[in-house]
Amino acid sequence: MKLLGSKPEAGNSPGRFLGAGRLKRNLADARMIPPSNTGWVCAVFFVVAALGLAMPSAAQEKTATSGLSAAGPVVHGTPDDPLRDPQEKHLRHVKQLTFGGLNAEAYFSYDGHRLIFMSTRQPYQCDQIFIMNSDGSGQRLVSTGAGRTTCGYFYADGKHLLYSSTHEAGKECPPRPDYSHGYVWGVYPEYQIYYATDDGKIIKRLTNGPGYNAEATLSADGKKIVFTSARDGDLEIYTMNADGSGARRLTHTLGYDGGPFLSPDGKWIVYRAHHPKSEPDVAKYKSLLAQGQVEPSQMDLWLMHADGSRQKQITNLGGASFAPSFLPNNRRVIFSSNYEHPTSSQFELYAVNRDGSGLERITFAGGFSAFPQFSPDGKKLVFISNRNGKAPHEINVFIADWMP
Repeated sequence: MKLLGSKPEAGNSPGRFLGAGRLKRNLADARMIPPSNTGWVCAVFFVVAALGLAMPSAAQEKTATSGLSAAGPVVHGTPDDPLRDPQEKHLRHVKQLTFGGLNAEAYFSYDGHRLIFMSTRQPYQCDQIFIMNSDGSGQRLVSTGAGRTTCGYFYADGKHLLYSSTHEAGKECPPRPDYSHGYVWGVYPEYQIYYATDDGKIIKRLTNGPGYNAEATLSADGKKIVFTSARDGDLEIYTMNADGSGARRLTHTLGYDGGPFLSPDGKWIVYRAHHPKSEPDVAKYKSLLAQGQVEPSQMDLWLMHADGSRQKQITNLGGASFAPSFLPNNRRVIFSSNYEHPTSSQFELYAVNRDGSGLERITFAGGFSAFPQFSPDGKKLVFISNRNGKAPHEINVFIADWMP
């Protein structure tokens, strides 16, 4: 099914977003965010803007299916917290950090003082990696400005970072997928994971060979990277050491396993997956993957031990659920889903226990909310949303105090 609506106008990359950790593994493609001329794989995919829909230019009142099909929803907050819906009992002091463009997959540095995120903004035609202070100040480019990038993350020392990029394959944005047979994401085999300084100097490439290497995050102790790769012919989850050595495959079921995140205690990995079962679905999946594409469909959350054992599905919501990460207590998972409006691009944040019980809705703004992550001390939540968006396709980074 076309998860996000009409045919997009620009290339997508699944990121952590749905398909992509993180819906934007490309800002405009994705993680499950709607696309523009960017991609958001991580998530993957920041797929927000290229829905090809007629969109009003003014902010809209939130409706059940507004999603990304129009300018951002108006939130009727309080005078001292205007961007928080009164039903969002776990959030306080919601603050917007970016203003305009496609911004996604923001993740904290280990000291909680900075954020790394993907953005499509002038003069760039597809996603690049930026960093900023956690109050939104000091925004600057840290990727090369060439090719398409996705899924940035800080190293524990705060001086280095990793991200995926296609820049070695060419300075231009990769060509967008062929949407003539439906909405698909591009899982570009040119994506490689790089180790770089926080001032933009690439030190080395951590992955090699064709096969889409992206959707990478680091463990809380900074020693392990978990990521998605098609190096063995299917989209699977792997771990490797922080220096790129010791790669090990964890998943082995046909289908798209991606957007992995380690728990703070390092014992668990949560991820989103879709495993085709019928012969036609399997054949279609394999055919698209051979072309470097996947088709978004139902996505549910899965959990496994950090060594890949005891893999189990923990949601079965009937829509697309993606961009999972853990609460500080290691026992609950926060994620984005459109299950209440599964044919729309309206995504809200939810939380669930590791065993799949205790489902709770976190955001109520309408529109699109995704890519939640807690600060290292557990006191802040960063997420992306189109709330308060002033233009079509606008997605921004927000931060809030977390109230347990």
